[in-house]
Amino acid sequence: MTASESHFYLIPRTGAPTRLENMQEALQAQEAKLNYVWLDFFQPGKDELQALIEPLDLHPLSIEDCLDENQMPKMDDYPGNTFIIFNNFNYADHMLTIDELNIFISDHFLVTVRHDNAGSQSFIQEIERSFVRNNESVRLGPAFLLHFILDQVVDRKFLAIEGLEDELNIAEEAIMADLPRFNPAELLHLRRDLLAVRKSLFNERETLVKICRLDCPFITKKAIFFYRDIYDHLSKFFELTESSRDLVTSLMEMYLSMLNNQMAKAANDTNATVRRLTFITTIFMPLSLLAGIGGMSEWSMMTGPENWKFSYPLFLLVMLVMGLFNYYLLKAWEKKRGIKD
Repeated sequence: MTASESHFYLIPRTGAPTRLENMQEALQAQEAKLNYVWLDFFQPGKDELQALIEPLDLHPLSIEDCLDENQMPKMDDYPGNTFIIFNNFNYADHMLTIDELNIFISDHFLVTVRHDNAGSQSFIQEIERSFVRNNESVRLGPAFLLHFILDQVVDRKFLAIEGLEDELNIAEEAIMADLPRFNPAELLHLRRDLLAVRKSLFNERETLVKICRLDCPFITKKAIFFYRDIYDHLSKFFELTESSRDLVTSLMEMYLSMLNNQMAKAANDTNATVRRLTFITTIFMPLSLLAGIGGMSEWSMMTGPENWKFSYPLFLLVMLVMGLFNYYLLKAWEKKRGIKD
């Protein structure tokens, strides 16, 4: 199990952000209400989160949601803060993982609780780089810091969706190249992943719609323009996911169609073989009858041994004529019915 980590920052209205040593120092800093603090928790324990309930006035239900890693993206308003859930996507080794990012935002603090299996250091390093690049914006309040965090989360989503699209292209090439060896379970697995991505993106778009409607009192009108940009990205990713789901359906239909064609071709080949055998049998059955009659002693008694040099060549000629007659008769019948070899 990944070890838990915590990071605490004091972000003043003027000056550069400062990294704090512990949670107690961060909680004391936010009580001053002059600046705001960012508390980031990675894989925290239950006691660690419950310690935030009283000093930050967090609702116990939202803490329970943080500990439950199977929540869908949403936004809940509570007195004094707003609770938001977003999802992190990571696609690696043909496997999609969806991890929660739980967020508490108020006028004087921002709390993030992460269960991101992709790692912790890359997340913190990217946000710290945002501090440097966009120091002026970050100082404006928690809403602007939240924008940078969500922007990074949304950028990761594209990498995961792109990975799923690559898998679809590989599956399409595999179907065309070697149909019998292709495993259709791969398409079902991709379809299930795309369905999970679509469901997450749909709920996240709804959350962004609420934010852009100013339903969250802690995200100001000045910050809404940045969140609209995130909404546009999510809408684009949602459409990409829909297109990929349609492609999965098309590939499954193509696979079944090509498989049916191969089975039909095999059945036709079998029928053609049976027809040939039947054709040969039909020709030789009367000849076998005549051969049986000609080989009996009665035939010798009827013709006499002295006439064998005439009777047997004549008998063979009759068999040849009958065989040719049967052959052309069957050919004419097949031609009339349109049967081809």
